[in-house]
Amino acid sequence: MCTPRFVRRLSFVPLLALVACGPSAPVSAEPAAAGAPALTAQEAALTELLTNGTFNSGAVAPWWSNASTQSSVESGRWRVDVAANTANPWDAIVGQSGLTLTAGKTYTLAFTATATATITARATVQQEVAPYTATLTQAFTLDGTSRRFSFPFTSSFSSGQGQVTFQLGGRASAVTVRLDDISLTTESGTGSGPVAMTSGFYVDPNSNPAVWARNNSGDGRAARINASIASKPMARWFGNWNSDITQAVSSFVAAADAADKLPVLVAYNIPGRDCGSHSSGGAGSAEAYRAWIGAFAAAIGDRPAVVIVEPDGVAQLDCLPNDTERATRLSLIRYASEQLRDRAPNTWTYLDGGNARWIGADTMAQRLESAGVRNVRGFSLNVSNFYPTAETHTYGDAVNAALSSRYGYTRQFVVDTSRNGNGSNGEWCNPAGRKLGVPSQTGGGAELLLWVKTPGDSDGSCGIAPGTPAGQFSPDLANRLIDGT
Repeated sequence: MCTPRFVRRLSFVPLLALVACGPSAPVSAEPAAAGAPALTAQEAALTELLTNGTFNSGAVAPWWSNASTQSSVESGRWRVDVAANTANPWDAIVGQSGLTLTAGKTYTLAFTATATATITARATVQQEVAPYTATLTQAFTLDGTSRRFSFPFTSSFSSGQGQVTFQLGGRASAVTVRLDDISLTTESGTGSGPVAMTSGFYVDPNSNPAVWARNNSGDGRAARINASIASKPMARWFGNWNSDITQAVSSFVAAADAADKLPVLVAYNIPGRDCGSHSSGGAGSAEAYRAWIGAFAAAIGDRPAVVIVEPDGVAQLDCLPNDTERATRLSLIRYASEQLRDRAPNTWTYLDGGNARWIGADTMAQRLESAGVRNVRGFSLNVSNFYPTAETHTYGDAVNAALSSRYGYTRQFVVDTSRNGNGSNGEWCNPAGRKLGVPSQTGGGAELLLWVKTPGDSDGSCGIAPGTPAGQFSPDLANRLIDGT
């Protein structure tokens, strides 16, 4: 076990009040609250990978600069004077090289920064040799107010030639940027998170498409559905149809653990689920939900897992009739975040954040903060929807920009790619012409791309499956997703 060179202890921050539903408000430019944690409310021991991130010695090295930047230490901070007339962000670049990164391991780049003019800069963690593959590329805005930035990510590659860069060019006028307390940290030990603890995603042998293909081997569609869908990793959904949630979750996670694979679970039991639409239901009361989600988290225990919490639960606040019910909904999801944080320590939990064309990014950031996203790994997007990964990534970045501006932290996000191969035609309930998306993987435009919705499971009695209830597998739907028809 490696010994940390640097240990940071992170303190708890009080939850903010409920944000009323409504249209998006402009993103405010606020400094991070004094003493606020950069990444999470959990205390953790972190290994620091950078050298001289505080500049207390009065020297800049081993940080380097290029011809368009001049570096010095001023009052214990790194001063970078950026020349005028730089065409691209990387034309004025500073950084530190020679870093060791491990694929699948989680890291956080954090720093404090200010500038003499309002500018948009870019931070990267990338390979220092061509083709300069980046595992983190994050834009951020600077002005005269000192702010703390924190960008968590999972490395998409292993390399002993990693580097952190700050790309400050791409503008006509000169500017001075001041940086301090720069860190690139990772959890101490030999592994990091459930991805590093396992050898790929779990393929559920009892998913709806797998069971159908097994039971209908004589059907001409079975071989195609098995090869294209049933043999791929996808999430299993848990709700009030599970008579014993402890047994159901534990047996699923145990099977994955025995195979050294990473299971993906969806908790879908919030009271008033789906606002009475096709997937209506959920726990009968707030007390019943608290008991259910507590048992759900305890059943995972210390085994590795990924959990998506309550698809549409935050985005559908507007359908609830009053602020009291909206506050209750958010408090229950916040309770779920706390239970999974405390009782499932090797689980990456993502609170659902709707999709790219539903709730404005700033409003979604406020709702996620109230729902407890700072307690967990991040948020999920596009669950059971069809929007392209690139569009969803842009929305996720906007949500993170609002989280950073308002609360001083950002979060990872995952994207449901199960049915976004042809993008969206504007319909959501069994639309025609949709196609399977990229199978589950790390990276690829988000921290994880996941098949959260089971391809072939109906959205409800609608669209091209008017007689198929929500959650029921349809081989016709599955076959059309394979063909994109």
